Amino acid sequence: MSPLPQKIARLALGSVMVTAGVLHLTTHRQEFTAQVPEWFPLDDDLTVLGSGVVEIALGAGLAAAPKHRGLFGGLLAAFFVAIFPGNVAQYLEGNDAFGLDTDAKRLTRLFFQPLLVLWALWSGGLLRRKR
Repeated sequence: MSPLPQKIARLALGSVMVTAGVLHLTTHRQEFTAQVPEWFPLDDDLTVLGSGVVEIALGAGLAAAPKHRGLFGGLLAAFFVAIFPGNVAQYLEGNDAFGLDTDAKRLTRLFFQPLLVLWALWSGGLLRRKR
């Protein structure tokens, strides 16, 4: 069983991801579509819908399947790495979305992506202290 802070982190991240996924499919779909890089080969709307479904599945798995938290934590960390080029493209292309309406804000966001990767790995129990 994971310690309480790790469990809280796992449930919080899972909830955030499910919420983000639902927003991809509903009220924030247009803003997410604006973030899809120009060079991405798939249709923008299809990309947003697909990533929303993935976020819901990974978030729900992380939150609701504690016995498989390592699997879902690892997959979620990989997802954060996979979408990072899109975040870089948003910065380079100057796309406004979610209040990221300046280059400084878009650049600052890039530094938070590694923290999301670490959050997913830690809450999934994949980062341990060496004794």
